[in-house]
Amino acid sequence: LIYRGHRVIHWCPRCLTSLSDEEAEHADETGHLYHIRYPLTDGGGEGISIATTRPETMLADVAVAVHPEDERYRELIGRTVTLPIANIPIPIIADAEGVNPDFGTGAVKITPAHDANDFAIGTRHSLPMPVVLSPEGTMANGSEAGSRVPDSLLGVDRLEARRRIVEVLRESGALLKVEPHSHAVRHCYRCDTVVEPRLSDQWFVKMKPLAAPALEGVRTRRIRILPEKWEAVYVNWLENIRDWNISRQLWWGHRIPVWYCDSCGTTTASRDDIATCPDCGSPARQDEDVLDTWFSSWLWPFSTLGWPDRDAPALKAFYPTDDLVTAPEILFFWVARMIMAGYEFMGEAPFHTVYLHGTVRDTQHLKMSKSLGNGIDPLDVVQLFGADALRYTVVSGLGVGADLILDPKDLEKSFAPGRNFATKLWNIGRFLLSNVGGEPVEALDAIAPANLRRSDRWILGRLNTAIEECDAALGPSRPADGVWGAAQLRAGLRLSEYAESARRFVWNELADWYLESTKVRLAAGGADREVARAVLVHVFDSSLRLLHPIVPFITELIWRRLPVATEKRGQFLATARWPEADVEFSDDVGFELVREAINGIRQLRSDYAIPPGDRIEALVVTEDAGSNANRDAAIFSDEAPLIAHLARGIVRVTLPVDAASIEHGARVLLSSGSRVIVPLEGVIDIEKECRKATGELERLDTQLASLIARLDNPGFTDRAPAHVVDAERSKKDEWTTRRAQLAAKVQWLCGG
Repeated sequence: LIYRGHRVIHWCPRCLTSLSDEEAEHADETGHLYHIRYPLTDGGGEGISIATTRPETMLADVAVAVHPEDERYRELIGRTVTLPIANIPIPIIADAEGVNPDFGTGAVKITPAHDANDFAIGTRHSLPMPVVLSPEGTMANGSEAGSRVPDSLLGVDRLEARRRIVEVLRESGALLKVEPHSHAVRHCYRCDTVVEPRLSDQWFVKMKPLAAPALEGVRTRRIRILPEKWEAVYVNWLENIRDWNISRQLWWGHRIPVWYCDSCGTTTASRDDIATCPDCGSPARQDEDVLDTWFSSWLWPFSTLGWPDRDAPALKAFYPTDDLVTAPEILFFWVARMIMAGYEFMGEAPFHTVYLHGTVRDTQHLKMSKSLGNGIDPLDVVQLFGADALRYTVVSGLGVGADLILDPKDLEKSFAPGRNFATKLWNIGRFLLSNVGGEPVEALDAIAPANLRRSDRWILGRLNTAIEECDAALGPSRPADGVWGAAQLRAGLRLSEYAESARRFVWNELADWYLESTKVRLAAGGADREVARAVLVHVFDSSLRLLHPIVPFITELIWRRLPVATEKRGQFLATARWPEADVEFSDDVGFELVREAINGIRQLRSDYAIPPGDRIEALVVTEDAGSNANRDAAIFSDEAPLIAHLARGIVRVTLPVDAASIEHGARVLLSSGSRVIVPLEGVIDIEKECRKATGELERLDTQLASLIARLDNPGFTDRAPAHVVDAERSKKDEWTTRRAQLAAKVQWLCGG
């Protein structure tokens, strides 16, 4: 698979090293296209016009190629033209494979030593291959060049030589015209210098045999690439892959394990260092080049696990792995090559899923980089906000295929949400540890279901939902039977959704509701306190497991302190079992009604600007009869103390007949049909609120009447864009709903 080749490679005249195709990156540039006349050597006709973007390389031209069926040049095939400046004859040759008669003039200058396509033509026609550029990018009479480069150009930089050559061509009349020309120019990925195609001896890897199984792995769904748009890019690259140049002329890296004998010419490849030639015993010298760093990196999935020992425990345990998460810019440099190496040396791909994440960009959507000065030092973020805040911000902000936008000038805006969540998590842990005590809690499965309160069953059901949402977002870790099914092929690794599901559960449900509902129970004693302790610790333990991949440090620290029996906990959170949903628990409808009632009371308090510290009376009114009425009455009677505690009120459960006497009361209709009424007499200024609500209703009536008139006018609905009409109709629906709410409010406040 590895061979020494004499061919055109990409060469960086600044780094003084060869580059692979992937390291020579394309960049669109606007340059010039120079049209030059090559006169026939025998003086007949007008000669041949060629076009080039690099006139400095014309001194290495060895032929002009035309298509054999091009009528314009058929009679000229076999004759010669004179190469300007060098004043030497070069042949006109026919090549059907390398010349497009419909492109340009249909005639192509052939420079085998300085153009990869020309090298292929030169090889087919056994043409000489003179080199006229030095490794430093200056004009030189190199291999086979003779004296093609005049003394006046020797040692001149290639770009300055281009300018001088164009002037000479213009003065001699050989330059026909110069026109602007946009084209892709390859640059060195390290220093951004324009690279030179250059004929050189290098070591190569034959890639076609390696690419075949890597292509087959994706096509047969043994490997999946997410987001799916990158799969087509991967396939296209492998289908058009060329041999890989692995030689580098650098001072660092793995030396190529090849030795040469200058006495007898023997070349020896060896795993071990050798000092003498195995054939003649003369001193041997090692190749001075080093291997491309990616040539070492493509072995990483198995070389780090004990390979080539196929029985190494780590290799058996961790190869293949499930997912590779990396950046799309190294899809070819590293990912595809690791897959090829995995099939070649291990017989199977090193991973089942390749997940290519987005790019971190600034507010101008520019990629963050040191050269642009728009980067953020992660160490600064860790110092200011913590490592967990940094990690959470990045994971939660990267949707599938989406980039992450951060403001390098405002770190507070960028990382405060991550810091706030980490702080919230820490505060939950601190409260729990200070209120549940250090005695190990009872196992959840040891608690009789009858001893669980509605809030307990509710939070356990919500935990199940959170686990299921996180599992769905993360997706399956590996395909069934080694092949991804159609339903699984694009599923999972929606990391931002996973982060949000875990955050929403911990903050909005565990902290805001269950934790608040258990404070009274934890402060008391008896069996109910032990139930609350067990449920709270179980739920928080599972929450820490869910969050550990994205908030690792705080979760590990808190988890180690939870009052759980040591033998059930394990040594590290990273190796603890992932939580599993318990089918025994589902969302408790009763507690959802309790939450709805509490939220209703809180909303009424907010609507009427009742201070949070003022205790208010709240009546929960159930229907007279029916299964829902009986259920609601039982639920609200049982949970009245909790509602009063969380809503800061005095709660009474009553029937409609008992609530009929309330003249001024704010109302909220619950989903079950029950109502919450907050008497307002003596709590707020009724007359003031009545005037305020009446005025708001009158203004809304005026606006709504105008909107209805507009929608009833065919001149508007027929002529206005459809999206504008739809928006107005949606506004009408919203205002109509709002009007009904306001009318009810006026009735409550003003009577009648």
